[in-house]
Amino acid sequence: MEQTQKELGIYIHIPFCKQKCYYCDFISYSNKTDLVEEYIESISKEIQDWKNNTNIEKYKISTIYIGGGTPSYIEEKHIMQILENLKEFINPIQETEVITPLERKMVEENKQELNSQVEITIEVNPGIVTKSKLEQYKKAGINRLSIGLQETHDELLKQIGRIHTYSQFKETYNLAKEVGFENINIDLMIGLPNQTIQHIKENLEKVIKLEPSHISVYSLILEENTVLEKQVCQGKLTLPDEEQERAMYWYVKNTLELNGYNQYEISNFAKKEKESKHNMNCWEQEEYRGFGIAAHSYIGGIRFSNTSTLEEYIKNVKENNLNRNIQVHEIQEKEDMQKEYMLLGLRKLEGVSISKFKNKYGENPIFLYHEELQELVESKLIKIDGDRIKLTNRGLDLANQVWEKFV
Repeated sequence: MEQTQKELGIYIHIPFCKQKCYYCDFISYSNKTDLVEEYIESISKEIQDWKNNTNIEKYKISTIYIGGGTPSYIEEKHIMQILENLKEFINPIQETEVITPLERKMVEENKQELNSQVEITIEVNPGIVTKSKLEQYKKAGINRLSIGLQETHDELLKQIGRIHTYSQFKETYNLAKEVGFENINIDLMIGLPNQTIQHIKENLEKVIKLEPSHISVYSLILEENTVLEKQVCQGKLTLPDEEQERAMYWYVKNTLELNGYNQYEISNFAKKEKESKHNMNCWEQEEYRGFGIAAHSYIGGIRFSNTSTLEEYIKNVKENNLNRNIQVHEIQEKEDMQKEYMLLGLRKLEGVSISKFKNKYGENPIFLYHEELQELVESKLIKIDGDRIKLTNRGLDLANQVWEKFV
C-alpha cells in the first residue's frame, strides 16, 4: 500500500538588515554583512545534509518561506543559490532548445503551472529591492511577496526605525506588479507610538486602493531591550492605550471585511483563496523544517531550532558538526499535541474542527476539554457552532485568556 506523503513547509532565515527596526527583537544584524557569503554557503550545506539524511520521499514540500531579517537586502544571487538547493521540490522545467515561439510559450506555461503547486514567499522591504531583483525572484519560482510597509505616514515610519518612505513602498509595489507578481501581502501595524485612529483610516484607504491579495495587521508588542521599549519607558514616546488599540483593531477588521478581505486568522486578511498556505499549515499543526540561525522546526512531535549565534552556526557547519547547532525545545506526548492543536486552531477565525480533531487524535475535544470549554463559553470568549469551536468577538479581544487554557 502506497504511503501518503506528509505536507512539509520549509523556512529559510536570512538575518541581515540594512538597519534594525526599533521594535524588532528577531535574530537579525545590521553590521555583519561580511558574513553573508559564508552564511549562504552554510545554509546550502545544511539543506544538503538534511536531504542526505532524511527520507524526503515521505514529504510533499507545499511551501517555502524566506524570512528575516530582510531577505531582499542581500544580493539576489544568494537567494537563487538557496532555491537551487531546493529545486527538486519546486519542479522547474529544465531549459531546452526551443525552436518556435509556440514551444517557448508552452514551456513557460508549464513552468508557471508547476511552480504554483508550491507557495514560495520572500519578505521584501521597500527601498532596497530593485526591478532586477524582483525579476530574478520570479524567474527562480518565487510566486508570493510579503512587503513590510507597517505605516503610510513617513513621520511614524521614522519613529519606529523604518528606513523607507511611503513613496518608496509604492514604487516597490508597482515594480512588483509590473514584473508580474499577483500574490502580494502588505504588512501593517497598529498600536504604534503617537498613532491615531485617523492614521489607521488613511492607511487602509491607501492600501485597499492598491488591491493586494493579502493584508497582515499586527498589534505592536513592546519587546524587552528593544530601542522602542527603552524610549517608551523613558517617556520619550507614548503608546495608544488599550481601548484605543482595540478601536484600531475593530476598525481594521470591519473595513477590510467590507472591502472583500476575509479575516481567516487573528492578524490576517485575504482575498478569496489567497490565504498564506505557509502560515495556515503551521496553524493546522503541519510539520515544517527551518534552515539558518534561530530557524525553528517541528518534525514528528519534536520542536527544535538552530543556534541563534551567527558565528557559531557557520563554524559548526564548516566543521561538519551540524548537530551542535540543534537545540531541542520540546518532545511532545499525545496530550501536548492535543493541547497545541487547540491553541493553534483557536488562532483561526473558523476555529477548531471537532471532526478533524477526532480523526487526528481519536478523541472528542468537547469531552476531553469539557471544563476548559465550559468556562470559556460561560465567559463568552468562545462558542461551539456545529462542528466548530471558535472565538467570539469578545474572544478576539481577549484571545490570550483563551490560549492560556491550552498551554
